[in-house]
Amino acid sequence: MVERSESLTAIFACLSDPTRRDILRRVAKRGLAIGEIAEAYPMSFAAVARHIEVLARAELVRKQRQGKHQLISINPGPLGSASRYLERYRELWEQRLDRLGSHLKTSNEGNNDGTN
Repeated sequence: MVERSESLTAIFACLSDPTRRDILRRVAKRGLAIGEIAEAYPMSFAAVARHIEVLARAELVRKQRQGKHQLISINPGPLGSASRYLERYRELWEQRLDRLGSHLKTSNEGNNDGTN
């Protein structure tokens, strides 16, 4: 369980950064060379490479050597783990909101007893 938790921590840390989210969006469409990715950002090639390394450590992207270039592509598996984790909380909050709605409806009906 600890390893899974560390993996989720790395995934959410990656997703907290807007540049890394944007890199994921770009490589979800098709694999790109690091240079192609770097062209899209007003930062150094090295800075973009560090973002990609963080994504790779969290296993959100795959690196594949293609000739003299390194192709970066999305690895959707870990996103599924994060989605399942969040889904449990979505279900919990929906249940709580449903109970609150029922409670408010019941209390509102009790207040509308014709004595307005």
